[in-house]
Amino acid sequence: MSTEAVLEGLDPEQRAVAEAVQGPVCVLAGAGTGKTRAITHRIAYATLTGVMSPQRVLAVTFTTRAAGELRSRLRLLGAPGVQARTFHAAALRQLTYFWPRVVGGEPPKIIESKIALVADAARACRLSLGRTELRDVASEIEWAKVTQHRPEDYPAAAVKAGRRAPAEVVDVARVYAMYEQLRRERNLLDFEGMLELTAAVLTEHREVANQVREQYRHFVVDEFQDVNPLQKMLLDTWLGDRDDLCVVGDPNQTIYSFTGASPSHLLDFTREHPDAKVVQLVRDYRSTPQVVRLANGVIGQAKSGRHRMELVAQRESGPDPMFNEYDDEVAEADDAARRARKLIDEGVPAREIAILYRINAQSETYEAALAAAGVPYVLRGAERFFERPEVRQAVIMLRAATRAGADAENDGTGLILTVRHVLSGAGFSDQPPEGAGAARARWESLAALAQLAEDMAADDPKAALTDFVTELEERAAAQHAPPLEGVTLASLHAAKGLEWDAVFLVGLVDGTLPIIYAETPAQIEEERRLLYVGVTRARVHLSLSWALSRSPGGARHRRPSRFLTGLTGKTATHTPARADRTKRRAAKGPQPCRVCGRPLTAAVERKLGRCEDCPSELNEELLIALKEWRTQVSAEQKVPAYVVFTDATLQAIAEHSPESMEELARIPGVGKVKLDRYGEAVLTLCGC
Repeated sequence: MSTEAVLEGLDPEQRAVAEAVQGPVCVLAGAGTGKTRAITHRIAYATLTGVMSPQRVLAVTFTTRAAGELRSRLRLLGAPGVQARTFHAAALRQLTYFWPRVVGGEPPKIIESKIALVADAARACRLSLGRTELRDVASEIEWAKVTQHRPEDYPAAAVKAGRRAPAEVVDVARVYAMYEQLRRERNLLDFEGMLELTAAVLTEHREVANQVREQYRHFVVDEFQDVNPLQKMLLDTWLGDRDDLCVVGDPNQTIYSFTGASPSHLLDFTREHPDAKVVQLVRDYRSTPQVVRLANGVIGQAKSGRHRMELVAQRESGPDPMFNEYDDEVAEADDAARRARKLIDEGVPAREIAILYRINAQSETYEAALAAAGVPYVLRGAERFFERPEVRQAVIMLRAATRAGADAENDGTGLILTVRHVLSGAGFSDQPPEGAGAARARWESLAALAQLAEDMAADDPKAALTDFVTELEERAAAQHAPPLEGVTLASLHAAKGLEWDAVFLVGLVDGTLPIIYAETPAQIEEERRLLYVGVTRARVHLSLSWALSRSPGGARHRRPSRFLTGLTGKTATHTPARADRTKRRAAKGPQPCRVCGRPLTAAVERKLGRCEDCPSELNEELLIALKEWRTQVSAEQKVPAYVVFTDATLQAIAEHSPESMEELARIPGVGKVKLDRYGEAVLTLCGC
């Protein structure tokens, strides 16, 4: 690719970034402004002009998915030799390489999760902690380590930082100290220790530092607003006394301060590098003017001007964002599912729709609502795509096809036909199989690979099968899965870096957003930025909603999020709960457990009518019969099994053994539509 071709199509600010081939450079890039495009074209332009050698560039980001995206784009731009890695992957690679020389002996085993070791440490300290508390203590240890606080420093540091420790700070410090002791005794290394040890090796061994700095002379760091003190220390160690560094970030999207990340590294970059070139990217190519206007309104109310950067919409006009108020969360979820179904019927692919919430516990209600509406969904983070058996088999077959010289003519269409031909050997066909279950899930996985081949051919008509296989291998290493067909359910934190045609922001009430434990002004402002991140995920359709009570029939004491003040105008619509749903629960307030009487809040518990750990009388034969019936119905109707009834609803039916339509209707998850459609069959199975 020529240098002119690399610069072609960039807007003036993006071009300024691309042509700033020598550091220090600071790019302040708003949501949807093409920051990845700008920095990848900068690297490609620098390598094509001879300013940088691809092998001497290290591009660092925060997720394996983002690193894979960088590598894919750089390969298309003619810079395939550039290393794009996360901080942890780069550190591990260096530590593994130099370990025999500078340390020797058996290298430590990397800890994937701290929870097991934290549990051992807590027991050694004679502390009884539940799984949630163990997870929270592990998070506190991570925060302490990335902010460079030792166990003895933790209590004072936690109080000063306003941390909400899951136990007494002195007890957390004791567990932290014992965790470190056990880790050393067992020759284990956690991710924070990996970064710290890599920096220490470079600092204490000059020959190692010289070799690394000779290898990597140019650095690019994405999402610089999320860098924590430990990562900054490692970056400074890599750089030494050089300043060939390009950082990219958006202060408006600083949402990880609770983990130790600090936007000060981005905001104060020019203090550390007074001669740095600063470029602002504010032209939003992602969202309609209506969405951009709302995003600017959300962030425009921020108390600190340092986080403000107003976007300028570049797309054509679209629909206004919708604001909806509901009586309860069930009504809110049901309406979101109904409107998602409507969008799909109007031609919006399910994979281009997302429902985003503040905390993961909110997903259950939406899973049930989507299932009831017959809408497929994907719970983000629930499964690793490239570990599926059919995907592993397909990759092996595609790799074998490259060795056999199966490439067709490189005209784009050739790649698509070749991939589809190979995938047909794994069971792929142009039409999905009848029914649901495992066969349909297998087909959808293979269809996602076929779609990826089409996307690659569209980007590069000359792409060959070998290029496609390389892309798959890099995506597998980075766990960068192609999109699957289904509405995405994700937390706002997990949604960062992603985008959809239609986004539903749900549960927007004070106490949830901002979260109830956000108390300091800084914590409240971070919650505001979290809403901003959610708004800027939408390209065209955007809905914001809240419910006045948690459960049907409950007291309507909730208030819309304070962040929506002045933004909803006269467009907020109140949607009351439907009569057929409210009749299901005549009692006021949250549904009580039918065993112990405790109020039920979790969706699964509300369906069962009891706490999950309370005893129940389950008719196992009936449950087996119900599941067999559901499998048959789902196959006949060509829908996933959960669309007929979820497992929780079937279990509730098997526990209650209803004897009439009225009794069946009182079971959560059995609405009027399902009662009309399946009621007689279910009662027959129940022996009525």
